[in-house]
Amino acid sequence: MADQLPHALNDPEEFANALAGRRPAVFLDYDGVLTPIVERPEDARMSPEMRDVVRALADRTPVCVVSGRDRSVVQDLMGVTDLVVAGSHGFDIWHPQRGTLQHPAASGFEDLVGELTDRLRREVGGLDGVQVEPKHASVAVHYRRAGSAARNAVADLVRTLLTERPDEIKVTPGKMVYELQPKIDWNKGRAVDYLIDTLGLNRPDLVPVYLGDDVTDEDAFRALRDRGVGVYVGDPTTLDRPTQAHFHLTTVPEVTRLLASLAL
Repeated sequence: MADQLPHALNDPEEFANALAGRRPAVFLDYDGVLTPIVERPEDARMSPEMRDVVRALADRTPVCVVSGRDRSVVQDLMGVTDLVVAGSHGFDIWHPQRGTLQHPAASGFEDLVGELTDRLRREVGGLDGVQVEPKHASVAVHYRRAGSAARNAVADLVRTLLTERPDEIKVTPGKMVYELQPKIDWNKGRAVDYLIDTLGLNRPDLVPVYLGDDVTDEDAFRALRDRGVGVYVGDPTTLDRPTQAHFHLTTVPEVTRLLASLAL
C-alpha cells in the first residue's frame, strides 16, 4: 500500500539497506521534485540551495534529470547546463560532453505534434487559464488555472483527439495537465533503462535511484523495481493509485536533505 511506504529520511537504516553499500546513480524528475509545483509552469525555477546540492551530488556520482518538459526549458529553469537531461519524457536526451544522444524514438513525429498543437491552440488555447505547451515530441495542455467549464472543454477535446487518432497518439494525465504523445513504446522507464546502458551505469558498485512525484514517473519506478530504488515525492496517504516506488519523501525540502546526504 502506498501509505505504508517507508520514509527515505525517517527510516535511514532501511534506505541504507536498499543501497547495500553501493554508490547511487541518481535520476531526478524536475517539477515536484527539484522544485515545488507552481501555478505557472514557467515559474518553477530551482532554488539556489537545491542547485548547490545537485551540483555537489553530481561531483560525487552520476546525476540525470528526467522530465516531461522540453530539455532546453529544464536546463533554463535549473540554471544548470552540465548535467545529463532527458526532456520530453526521454524523447530528447542530451549529454554535456557527447551532445544529443540519439535513439529510435527521438524523431519522426514532428508533423503529428505540430498538427496536435495547432488543434489544441485553435480550440482551447484561447480559454482563460489554459496553456498549450508544445515540446520536442509531445504537446501538453495545462489547465491548473482554468475554471470548470474550460477544464471540461479541454477534457472533451482530448477525448475527441484520442477517438479520431487511436493508433497515432496516447495521452498521459498529470497534475492538471494532459500530455499528448506519439503512441509508441517509450516513456520515462524506457529512458532510464536507455541511460543506464548508454552511460555505462549497469555496474555492481552502482544502484540507480529515481525520485519522482507523478503518474509518468511510475514507468521509471517499475523499470527499477527489481534493480534499483524508487522514491515517490508527495503525501502517500493521498495517492490515488498504486505505486511501484520503494520509499517516499513528502516535500521538496526533504528531497534537498536526501540529496545532500547522498552527496557526502
